[in-house]
Amino acid sequence: MFRALCFFSLASCGATVACQGNPSGGGTTSSPSGVTATSQPGGDVSAQTGSTGLSSMTSSPVGSGTTRPAVAPMQQSSSTADVNSMSAPSDELHPSPSSAVSTSGPIQPSDVGQGTSAGGAAGTTEQLDAGVGDEGGAPGDLSGAGGGITAPPVDTARERRVWIAGDSTVANGNTPCPTGWGKHFGELFDDKITVVNSAAGGRSVRTWMYQVQTQMGDDGECLLNRDGTGEPLLQDRWQAMLDEMAEGDTLLIQFGINDGAATCDRHVGLDAFKESYGVLAAAAKARGTQPVFITPVSAIACNGDVPRGTRGGFVDATIEAGDEFDVPVVDLHALSVERYTELGFCPIPGGDVTARTDGDVGEYFCDDHTHFSPSGARDMAQIMAEAVAALELPLAAYLLSSAGEAP
Repeated sequence: MFRALCFFSLASCGATVACQGNPSGGGTTSSPSGVTATSQPGGDVSAQTGSTGLSSMTSSPVGSGTTRPAVAPMQQSSSTADVNSMSAPSDELHPSPSSAVSTSGPIQPSDVGQGTSAGGAAGTTEQLDAGVGDEGGAPGDLSGAGGGITAPPVDTARERRVWIAGDSTVANGNTPCPTGWGKHFGELFDDKITVVNSAAGGRSVRTWMYQVQTQMGDDGECLLNRDGTGEPLLQDRWQAMLDEMAEGDTLLIQFGINDGAATCDRHVGLDAFKESYGVLAAAAKARGTQPVFITPVSAIACNGDVPRGTRGGFVDATIEAGDEFDVPVVDLHALSVERYTELGFCPIPGGDVTARTDGDVGEYFCDDHTHFSPSGARDMAQIMAEAVAALELPLAAYLLSSAGEAP
């Protein structure tokens, strides 16, 4: 199986990008940006996505017709501090479908790094994460197909922490499911890494960070509870990160599923979404912690036998925030759609995933088309591990050798 690996050199003045492919794949190239979105009233968002995986601060504007690099996903592999509890998902919200946006064709793994134009079929529904969670407490050999990965020098004798902010697709979740990729991310690193997974089900970026009211303000954003000085009241999970993030740590941030809600407290407009990401990034950088933005993982949805993207404008907003705030971006939305294509999940038996869905797609997801079973969550964790390696983040030096290998 061919995969393209894109390497990013992050510097204060910008970033350089070079993609190296497996020799059998025809050499070095990058794939089109392929992400276009239109948003509808009430948070209904349609999107299309191409086979892009990673974005640096100097990526071309989304939809400009220029190219952005891609990283192909990895197969499933075999610790994380559990700081949240999450109940099983309740009924999900499905806004009315919006008009589709046509593309040049479906994402195909063989397109990555081949110089072809790859795009995903248009998404028509913004799927909201219905997990209801309460906040709680908490070097290896990187060679493989694609010519190998060399991480920057790092003192691997020092213990470091990976902090995760996100929703139920990232959270530790329940046993046996649903569970998020953050629960299994720590399994891919050596014992110098501690993953503190503070993702919580049902959260938008603002309900994760702040105490948010159910009333909307004149600016179209949900009002925040504030202290006597006018400062917003923080959630304990965010305050804990502010208190404990340190030099050499990493902060992974993935929202954009619940943020499209039409009503408060979860509604977040795209500008407020990007502004919130800027606050998270600035706080991390001030403490010597590396922030990484992650586009929201896609639900499994099909146009016939072709998986399509589902997260709409929040994909673009995440990439734009990375460019604005000089933060590396993992386009997990595109990578997840590509992975669903590789695994042949479409068409879905019965049209949608339920507790009765069997086969590969039923094994990957937990009772609905948004939340993962343990096997699906582990697979997404490995995709994220490969992205960390391809970005050449210092964290990559702590990856176990098996986490850097293609299937």
